[in-house]
Amino acid sequence: MKRVGIYAKRNHPDAAELAAGVASWLQERGVEVFFEEELAQDLEREGYPEDQIPSLVDMVIVLGGDGTLISVSRTIGDRGTPILGVNLGSLGFLTEITRQELFQVLSKVLEGNYTVSDRLMLEAAVSRKGSIANSYQLLNDVVINKGALARIIDMELYVNDSYLTTFKADGLIISSPTGSTAYNMAAGGPIIYPGTDCFVITPICPHMLTNRPMIVPADSVIRIEVKFNDEDVVLTADGQVGMPLKGGDVVEVRRSVNRTRLILSPDKEYFEVLRTKLRWGER
Repeated sequence: MKRVGIYAKRNHPDAAELAAGVASWLQERGVEVFFEEELAQDLEREGYPEDQIPSLVDMVIVLGGDGTLISVSRTIGDRGTPILGVNLGSLGFLTEITRQELFQVLSKVLEGNYTVSDRLMLEAAVSRKGSIANSYQLLNDVVINKGALARIIDMELYVNDSYLTTFKADGLIISSPTGSTAYNMAAGGPIIYPGTDCFVITPICPHMLTNRPMIVPADSVIRIEVKFNDEDVVLTADGQVGMPLKGGDVVEVRRSVNRTRLILSPDKEYFEVLRTKLRWGER
């Protein structure tokens, strides 16, 4: 690791100070540091456009929470740059490394003593009147959801062109294994072990109580034909980007050719992270 990019959560009070400390530590060890432009302005340093950094570096460090890391994963796109996520918040399934263990972990990474977890990403495309209106790359999930005043949404769902059912629900979540501990879990969907080659379809508050979450192989193509007249229905990708939907729109979700590569803590394993974050076993 000779070149490292640093991204940080802009509105966190400690992020800029920690970024400066990490940069100094790396530079003392002969590592060239690249700051994302807005972070660089806070530090009065030279900065680089956030979408250019992944092609300039061997690794990126993300200081913040899972949302910041997910945003950076979309920026990295097809370049495959590994991400070291440092948790500045409280939950953090993806940013599993704490501030207290950061420099210990960095020392091991610079020595080449680390493991990378390749995470499946999804691609969602919205077709309107026969042409693609928008498309998204995502790490966690794609969600079709109604607004506060919208009625129940009718969503006709096909898996590999085979009709599954018409969901009548408040919405629908298509989640990757990485995203299974996010909105999917809150909606009653299963937790899926990272690296499992599948994704999960989870209805939100379905009208029929027999509509249950369903796991499908990762090579499936899911097509959702939305049937409604309300304008207050939206599609969101990773809870961060999206667009309003109209009746007759078709949403197709499939596995992306891109992967997100996460550098894991050498001192933790997944079940320990899961147990700690969800506070299993506590009384």
